[in-house]
Amino acid sequence: MLATPGTHVPRGEEWCHEVKWDGVRAIGSVASGAVTLTSRNGNRIGAAWPELVTPPARIEDVVVDGEIIALNQRGVPDFRVLAERMHVRNPTAVARLAARVPATYMVFDLLHLDGDDLCGLPLHERRRRLADLDLTRSGWQVPVEYDDGEMLHEATRAQGLEGIVSKRRDSVYRPGERSQHWLKLPHRYRGSFVVGGWRPQVGTSDRLAALLVGEPTADGLAFRGRVGSGIGPKQSRVLAELLVSLTRATSPFGDELPRVDAEGTIWVEPVVVVDVDTHGVGYERLRQPSYRGVRTDLTPEDL
Repeated sequence: MLATPGTHVPRGEEWCHEVKWDGVRAIGSVASGAVTLTSRNGNRIGAAWPELVTPPARIEDVVVDGEIIALNQRGVPDFRVLAERMHVRNPTAVARLAARVPATYMVFDLLHLDGDDLCGLPLHERRRRLADLDLTRSGWQVPVEYDDGEMLHEATRAQGLEGIVSKRRDSVYRPGERSQHWLKLPHRYRGSFVVGGWRPQVGTSDRLAALLVGEPTADGLAFRGRVGSGIGPKQSRVLAELLVSLTRATSPFGDELPRVDAEGTIWVEPVVVVDVDTHGVGYERLRQPSYRGVRTDLTPEDL
């Protein structure tokens, strides 16, 4: 079951609210003493998460829905921490990564238990039965749900989390359906970054398609990613005119850029500051960044 993008946090006792996890969605099942983890596209992914395939104590027949998460150095769920593990299949390498970057399966719904299909029950009843399960020994965990969605929305924003999901307590579970009874409200954050280069549109040399931006640090300008979303034809012309006179031969970034980012880039003196909207804070690379405008009132020193 999928959530529909929401425009505001719904109010009322008929709604409950959860943290929106920045992880990998997975259906978990236990049968004949074995755990199976299945991705949204139907692939079995348990081999990548050995710490999550020990059956919970005293549970023989269950199907749950949840999100596999791992924490970054700031203690915040971060999809990029999971990314280095997702496609590793060598058992030795998997075990090494599991010890270094342990994952948790955040179980937020109960679909089947002891031969009974629970999808037709209201969410509040499914959650009540889920809370009664003993998940010790498994690496599975039931996240807290909240009555005050506006409080949770502000708290998750302050902590740099991805957002919240609001659900009607009377909602039944409809597999594969994107429902108005589940609303996702991701956070967007705005920050200021220094332009260190730009990429032309494919097949052109003067039509700006994306900016390469960085953050001033004690070790120099740290690369934070490419920003192409939000740059339309008008913004492209304005930025190209602004940056053309600042062209330089070498990268102004203090760290070495991945080839996919550096190839074809036109480097510029790092003096222009722009605002960027992004999902989440504290990440080395901006997540789903969108250009918002040039900050003529700020210099790199101000950052």
